[in-house]
Amino acid sequence: MARSGPEVADVFRRYGDAYRQHHDASLCTAQRRVMTAIELCRTAALGGHVEQCDQCGHQRISFNSCRNRHCPKCQSLARAQWLDDRRAEILDTQYFHVVFTIPEPIATIAYQNKEQVYGILFRAAAETLRTIAADPKHLGAELGFFAVLHTWGQNLLHHPHLHCVVAGGGLSPDADRWIACRPGFFLPVWVLARLFRRLFLEYLQTAFDTGKLQFFSSLEPLRQLRAFSAYLAPTRRAEWVVYAKPPFAGPAQVLEYVGRYTHRVAICNNRLLDIEDGSVRFRWKDYRHDNQQKTMTLTADEFIRRFLLHVLPNGFQRIRYYGFLGNRYREQKLARCRELLGMPKPEPLDGQSERDYRDHHEDLSGASLWQCPVCQHGRMILIEVLKRATTRPSINDTS
Repeated sequence: MARSGPEVADVFRRYGDAYRQHHDASLCTAQRRVMTAIELCRTAALGGHVEQCDQCGHQRISFNSCRNRHCPKCQSLARAQWLDDRRAEILDTQYFHVVFTIPEPIATIAYQNKEQVYGILFRAAAETLRTIAADPKHLGAELGFFAVLHTWGQNLLHHPHLHCVVAGGGLSPDADRWIACRPGFFLPVWVLARLFRRLFLEYLQTAFDTGKLQFFSSLEPLRQLRAFSAYLAPTRRAEWVVYAKPPFAGPAQVLEYVGRYTHRVAICNNRLLDIEDGSVRFRWKDYRHDNQQKTMTLTADEFIRRFLLHVLPNGFQRIRYYGFLGNRYREQKLARCRELLGMPKPEPLDGQSERDYRDHHEDLSGASLWQCPVCQHGRMILIEVLKRATTRPSINDTS
């Protein structure tokens, strides 16, 4: 169902061509593809289909989505599919939400080396959690968790951090026992932060030593070892931010909550207020001032620039699984966890993961795409498939 308010796509449709002309040299291929995908999403350019009510004859045209993971319009169904796949993996235990953040000087390096530094963020955070949890002084168990990369703050500036959703316990080394965390307490945050800092900086230094980091513009002097070491020196002394949020209220809340985190993009359409006179106005939450809801106005050029900061390298996996949720032994280890926790075997999905997108839409919104919007009684039936355009057509502003 189309929105009545402004959308991110409208910003790109109005001002995207001008942005390309002004910033041609600095745009990478991935950013260009994202811009084009968002501009064409749900337009005749991508084709679509015509449906007709089997009772009153009302017809409706629906255009295809771009399915780009950076498009705000295309995440709801991806989220529904992901949640369907995860339901059987939730265990009857407490869950914790742990956030790992890198300091601003390293975030600056990360922007010029996304694949390398974001990969190090995953590796260091995962190794930190697994190492501390495996230590008998803390838990002595193998955890299971997944991690989701976010690269933005509410103001759309570059702020890489990792959200980890962790089961509050794990398998003993011999897999004969389930070892639970203390109620309401996960692992000591200061211990996690110190190890995370050490591991991250070690891996970053290795990437530098092996020539895997690149430096341009104001960072170009960091190509020299002495300058690179001096640049990182303050981060070796600083306290890094690792934040463990209060535990979830229960397993049911985990899916509801993480579904909002896993498939977010830099900004969703419902935060946009208006697009006028070359400016974009949107809502944002100021975490530094008691989470106050504020309004920010940016030029369209700056809005697009900030949005494109968060385009990921092609093929980069922003959701990863570790411990007993690791892909290789997930099925066997989860079965053992359920057995130790006294949980029944999960019911087969019966093809839920293959469900029609209209069923997913109804789960998310409560509104049926099957039901005729005019007579409310008939069922919308596919009567024609519309082919993709062979050339890019002019795109109308939908706001």
